[in-house]
Amino acid sequence: MRYFSTVAGLLGLALLTSCSSTPDFTPKPKGYNRIDLPAHRYQELPGGHPYSFEYSKEAVIKRDSSYMAQPHWLNVYYPKLHANVQITYMDVQRDRRLYNKMMEDARKLTGKHEIKATAIDERILRTPSGMKASVFELQGEVPSQFQFYTTDSTKHFLRGALYFRTATANDSLAPVIEYVKTDMVRMLNTLKYKN
Repeated sequence: MRYFSTVAGLLGLALLTSCSSTPDFTPKPKGYNRIDLPAHRYQELPGGHPYSFEYSKEAVIKRDSSYMAQPHWLNVYYPKLHANVQITYMDVQRDRRLYNKMMEDARKLTGKHEIKATAIDERILRTPSGMKASVFELQGEVPSQFQFYTTDSTKHFLRGALYFRTATANDSLAPVIEYVKTDMVRMLNTLKYKN
């Protein structure tokens, strides 16, 4: 009985002291991971493709290994950023129907993001080599935030799309998205087709 009263007394004392001292709680602001981005430096795409462009020295070129990949489909992969620019290319062989199908497919692929996108902004621009390019910026929690396609309208059709291999929310990835977008614009501005 004496043991029980000693334990009860210690328990009561612990409850009294824990209730009497109220901890000072201050909520912390929402924070994001710090992302240190390297300076933009570029190199020429190795030969062997019917096109060339400059890409980031932070990226590596990998052949697309998907089951439906064509010979000149590439991934411009950023290992440190877990980002991937998927490049698809098609020789449309001066076939107007194939050319129109490629344009329609590119628009459909962008349109699939409408479910999650809060906005899709399209701009049509002309590259320094005189080609027209359609550029799409997608807002919201979409898998691909920046896409483009360009063509010489007779033989070559090339599409690029940015993807991340991470589940991080796009607002946290905003600096990385902007960084890779700058590199993708460089790809477009230096893109040349070979005959």
